[in-house]
Amino acid sequence: MTTSELSPTSAQNLPTVGPFTMFRLGLFNLGLGLMAVLTLAVLNRVMISELDIPATVTAGALAVPQFMAPARVWFGQLSDSKKIFKLHRSGYVWIGTVLFGSAIFVAVQIVWQLALAVRENGGWAWSGEMLLWAIALGAVLGFYGLALSSTSTPFTALLVDISDENNRSKIVAVVWSMLLLGVVIGGISGSIFLDQVQQAGVILGANAGAIITQGEKLLNTPIESLQGPINSLFLVVPAITFGLGLLGILGIERKYSRFSRRTAPTTREDQITFRDSIKVVRSSPQTAIFFNFLVTFTISLFMQEAVLEPYGGEVFGMSIGESTLLNSYWGIGVLVGYSVTGFLVVPRLGKKNTARLGCLLTAACFFLIILAGFTQQPQILRYALVLFGMATGIGTIGAISLMLDLTAAETAGTFIGTWALAQAMSRAIATLMGGVVLDIGRAIFQTPLLAYSSVFVLQAVGMFSAIFILNNVNIREFKENTRQAIATILEGELDG
Repeated sequence: MTTSELSPTSAQNLPTVGPFTMFRLGLFNLGLGLMAVLTLAVLNRVMISELDIPATVTAGALAVPQFMAPARVWFGQLSDSKKIFKLHRSGYVWIGTVLFGSAIFVAVQIVWQLALAVRENGGWAWSGEMLLWAIALGAVLGFYGLALSSTSTPFTALLVDISDENNRSKIVAVVWSMLLLGVVIGGISGSIFLDQVQQAGVILGANAGAIITQGEKLLNTPIESLQGPINSLFLVVPAITFGLGLLGILGIERKYSRFSRRTAPTTREDQITFRDSIKVVRSSPQTAIFFNFLVTFTISLFMQEAVLEPYGGEVFGMSIGESTLLNSYWGIGVLVGYSVTGFLVVPRLGKKNTARLGCLLTAACFFLIILAGFTQQPQILRYALVLFGMATGIGTIGAISLMLDLTAAETAGTFIGTWALAQAMSRAIATLMGGVVLDIGRAIFQTPLLAYSSVFVLQAVGMFSAIFILNNVNIREFKENTRQAIATILEGELDG
C-alpha cells in the first residue's frame, strides 16, 4: 500500500476549482478576519486603554484560545474519519462557527463585569472578585478556542482535499487574501465605529486611555458608553461570519473533494485511527523540523499583536479608532504580498526560498517600525506597517505552501491539525510574550518607545532564527517517510 500516488488518475473525473469557487471559499476566511479584529484589536484596545486592565492580564486572556490548539489535531483526525451531514469537513465548519460566535459574546459580558470590579476598586488588584472574573473570562475564551479549532482545521483540510499541486498556491493566495481583506474591512469599520463611541463618551482631548500627555492620564471612555455599542458589534459580526461560512462552503465539498479518491480503495475512511495518524505524523524527522520553523516564525511574526494598538496610542497619540485602523494598513500590505507571492514569487523562487525571503524582509520591517517611533509621525508608522504587511504576505504564503505540501492525503486533517497546533500555540505564546515583554520594558525604561522597541527587536531576532531552521526542511524526505509509514499501517490492518 502507498499514499495518494496509488491512484494518480483517481481524481481526474472531478472538476477543477475555478476562480469563482476560490472566491467563495475565501468568504469564510473573510468572516474569520472580521472576528480577528474583534478580539485582537477592538477587545484588546478597550481592555488595556479604556478599562485599565493590565497588558499582561489582557494578553494572557486573549492568548487562552490559542492554548486550546492541541485539540486541532484531534478535530483534524475526527474530520478525516467521521462525517457530519454526510460530509467530512463542512459540517464541522458550520457548527463550530455557531459555537465560537456565541462564546465571544459571552466573553464580552464577563469583560464588563471585570471592568466594573476594577472601577469600584479604583484600579487593578488581585482581589477575590477580580480573580474569579478573570478565571471565568479565561474559561469562556478557552471554549471559544475549542470551537474555533473545530472550525478552522477542517476548513484548511478542505483546501487540501479540493486542490491539486498545480492550483494549490493560487487557492492559498486567494483564500488567505480574503482573510486579510476581512481584517482590513474590520479595521476600517471598527475605526469608524469606535471613534463614534469615543465621541459619544465625551472624551477630553483627542485620545483616551493609556496615553500619557505631559505626565497626566486622559480620561477613559465611560464603561456605560462602551457597553451598548460593543455588545451590538459582538452580536452582528459573528452572525455575518456564519452567513459567509454557509454561503462560501455550501456544496463545494460534495462537488470538488478528492479526499475519498486519494485514499487506498480498500481502506475504510475510519481505518487509520487517531493513534495511527500520530504515527504517520511522527514518521519523518522533517515533521519536527518544520514544526519548529512554524513555531519560531509565528512567534516572531505575532508578538506585536497585543501591543500594536497601544503603541499607536502611547507613542503616536492616536485615538482608539486611529489605532484600530493600524491593522488595516498592515492588512493592505499583506493583501499585496499575498497577491504578488502566490502568482509571481513562488513560481519563480520556489516555496522554500519565498519563505526565507519573507523572514528576512519582516525582520527589516521591525526596525522600520522602531524608527517610526523616534519620529512620532503617525504617517511614517502607517508606511512602515504597509511594508511590514507586504513582507508578512511573502513569508506567510511561502510557509503555508510548504505546509500544504508537507501533508499526506490519507491523514490530511491530522497533518493540518498538527501544523495548526504549531501556529496556534505559537500565537498564544506570542500574544502572551508581547504583553509580558512590554510590561518588563516599561519597568526597565522610562520612555514608552524603548519599552515597545524591546518587543520589536526580539521579533527581528526570532525571524533570523526561523531562517536557520528553514534551511533544514526537505520535502522529498518527508514524502518518502510518510509514504512508507502509511503503507506499513495499512498492510498491518489488512494482515490483522
